[in-house]
Parts: sequence; structure tokens; C-alpha cells
Amino acid sequence: MKTKAFEETLLRELQDPEFAEAYLQDAMQDSLEEFLVALRKYVQANGGMSHSAEEANLAREAMYRMLSENGNPELRTIDAILKAHGLCFGIQRKSRSEFAA
Repeated sequence: MKTKAFEETLLRELQDPEFAEAYLQDAMQDSLEEFLVALRKYVQANGGMSHSAEEANLAREAMYRMLSENGNPELRTIDAILKAHGLCFGIQRKSRSEFAA
């Protein structure tokens, strides 16, 4: 029950653009796998797979595959999904202490 409540709260929070931006940035810093999970949750919270696929000019089935745990989307596909939601990639310099991590 707690997991369902957490998931519902997260999906509601992901509708807030500032929260969503921070959530996706944090996930991207963790790993590509974490980012794909976060992006899938973001898409679910903001119109769902069908809507996002239509806006990004992608097949719905392809969206599900790309954003699955075993997905391996191309950069251009992720870019299309982000742009469909008014988002974009960014590059950020790591601090010296993070180089070794």
C-alpha cells in the first residue's frame, strides 16, 4: 500500500515542471538506467505514452520498448521525447571530487 501511495504522489509531483526538472537531472547523474526509469515515470505523469509518442512523432509501441528497463533508445529519440514536453538536454561540469566517482 505504501508503494502505491508513493507512486501516486510521485506521479502527481512530476506534473510540477520544477520538480520534474530536478527529478530528471538527479536521475541522469545517477545512471542512464535510472534516467530512463525517471523519464518513463515523467511521461506517465504528463499525458502518458500514447500522448507523448504522438507529440514526439514516435510509435507508441516503440516508446514502451525504449523506456522499458531493458530499453536502449537513441539519443535523438530521447531528445524528441524531451522536446515534446518542452525539455532539453544539458551538459554540466563535475567538480574535481566527482571525477574519481
